[in-house]
Amino acid sequence: MPELPEVETVRRGLAPVLEGARIVKASVNRPDLRWPFPDRMAARLTGATVTALRRRSKYILADLDTGETLLIHLGMSGRMLISAEHKLPGIISPGHPPAEKHDHVVLETDAGARVTFNDARRFGAMDLMQTATQDSHWLIRDLGPEPLGNTFNEAHLVAAFKNKRAPVKSALLDQRIVAGLGNIYVCEVLWRAGISPLLLAGKISRTRVASLVPIIRDVLAEAIEAGGSSLRDHRQANGELGYFQHTFRVYGREGEACQTPDCTGEILRKVQSGRSSFYCPACQR
Repeated sequence: MPELPEVETVRRGLAPVLEGARIVKASVNRPDLRWPFPDRMAARLTGATVTALRRRSKYILADLDTGETLLIHLGMSGRMLISAEHKLPGIISPGHPPAEKHDHVVLETDAGARVTFNDARRFGAMDLMQTATQDSHWLIRDLGPEPLGNTFNEAHLVAAFKNKRAPVKSALLDQRIVAGLGNIYVCEVLWRAGISPLLLAGKISRTRVASLVPIIRDVLAEAIEAGGSSLRDHRQANGELGYFQHTFRVYGREGEACQTPDCTGEILRKVQSGRSSFYCPACQR
């Protein structure tokens, strides 16, 4: 499932095409994805102007001049791809590709751009909500602070970890503690911090917990700059792959030598709550 860097990369790719654009035609080609689409979604989108394109955790939020916000969740395999008959920002090669079987939602703008939501596995989702009350939406209301925002800081994380009996890996994946982190980037963060994913969050010293905050920010910023990580399905909005997977230090490197200087350990994989944790037991303690 795409994590924060992949979703932010897609948002940045869509912004030049969607922000300020009017949707002249919206096509909804099936009744549902992971959940049913909202009533009259195509009609409610057609004619609306996108006033802002934002991200909250792993969701893309498109604010409309109608007072509604379109929530987009990419799911496991969802892609938002842009095309146009002529050159536009973010368009590599002009021309619309042939329609595909899993093109479930298509938005056409007054500038001649087309944005296609393709989702082969149909774990993605779209919903429409009132912009003024969006914070109460069931997918958003319980989310913690954004890891790249000011409300995510050392004091917040220290307080969230206090007396917590869950492993630190599980704590960082808890979207109520910090929004948008997923398995890949938590593995990379914990390796950089030298903290074992098996260690209970409440047993880590305040100093070590606080050290996670700048490391989280650095890993996410580097991943966004690289266009995210393309392992299976992720594509940027222009169709290109992300490249951060080429700089993984532990994720997917089971059996390889640890890249920490002077460490002689080997990367292990352990399943925690159904997810693979990759770590070096020699230098992550």
